[in-house]
Amino acid sequence: VQLVESGGGLVQPGGSLRLSCAASGFTFNIYGMSWYRQAPGNKRELVASIASNGAYTDYADSVKGRFTISRDNAKEMAYLEMISLKPEDTAVYYCKAYHLSSSHWGQGTQVTVSS
Repeated sequence: VQLVESGGGLVQPGGSLRLSCAASGFTFNIYGMSWYRQAPGNKRELVASIASNGAYTDYADSVKGRFTISRDNAKEMAYLEMISLKPEDTAVYYCKAYHLSSSHWGQGTQVTVSS
């Protein structure tokens, strides 16, 4: 089982990034997918979730209207499109796959929003 995030980096305030999460080793299309983030000194927080078939999404209030979660079950990929980035979005971003009592985490990708 593996989840590998990519797409993080340094971006100026107001900029955009697209994070990707590549899945392998499990039945991707029955798992819901989520993105979490953790800033230094803070708890890991849920940012966005998407149902296994992509029909349902949910977002933290802090990112609504700026972030979009999506998935491609044929490619076994999940994405997080982030626009209008703010310095407070700086964190390590993790993807998580979940189904009933099973869950898998990626290793994280750093997003830094700074001028």
